[in-house]
Amino acid sequence: MNLSDSANPRYGTPNWDLLQRWFALPAAEDGEFWAVNLMRYRPFADYADGRESTLTGVEADDVYSPIAILEDLGAIPAFGVQVARQLAGEPEWHRVAIVRYPSRAAFFDMQRRPDFQEAHVHKDAGMEFTIVMSCDPRELPAEQPAVGHGSLVMSVRRFAEGTASTVEAEGVAPIAHFDVEGPMVGDERRWHEVRFDRIPDAALAAHMAADSVEEQIVLVLDEEQVIDIGVLVDSIATRS
Repeated sequence: MNLSDSANPRYGTPNWDLLQRWFALPAAEDGEFWAVNLMRYRPFADYADGRESTLTGVEADDVYSPIAILEDLGAIPAFGVQVARQLAGEPEWHRVAIVRYPSRAAFFDMQRRPDFQEAHVHKDAGMEFTIVMSCDPRELPAEQPAVGHGSLVMSVRRFAEGTASTVEAEGVAPIAHFDVEGPMVGDERRWHEVRFDRIPDAALAAHMAADSVEEQIVLVLDEEQVIDIGVLVDSIATRS
């Protein structure tokens, strides 16, 4: 998202309540957060300035990709992957990415950079809709089942009021779980949990049928097109 470009980006609605709290946050209370991105692309790039292009939406977003800017800010592009198939939720998602920011201030600094603003036009052209959530990694119990066979599955969940994460289905091996502070951009929906698990096909139905889940997005991720999952795990393990 580019806060300096428009109060109403074409690919989602900013959560101004959250962002305004961030603006007012004293430096001593600021700290790292993880931006978890769900991305849906236009079939073809649509540039707001009317320029002609033969790029697909995905290709335009690849042009945007601000890896060097993120690294300059001390942010870590921790994880990126294509969606292989979607088991629950809407709309249909195409990619997932996670960036670890050192602070909210660094995120706002990025928005003000001329090189970011110049690159952002490509994201705006390629992205049809996105949900970007500010998250904090959850410490998993010390004893976990071994990570064995099964698909790499991402689940985004909202729980019924007054409830929390449910008992794990048998066979589910946690990789990384996050608590959601709130969406930075998206729609009116609010989410409580994002999680990545290794899940055998036989355990998928039980995982998706967890009690107290009001709404969920469940994605099987394409591990042939993924930044090494170890980057995600190691980044959490070494967080300062």
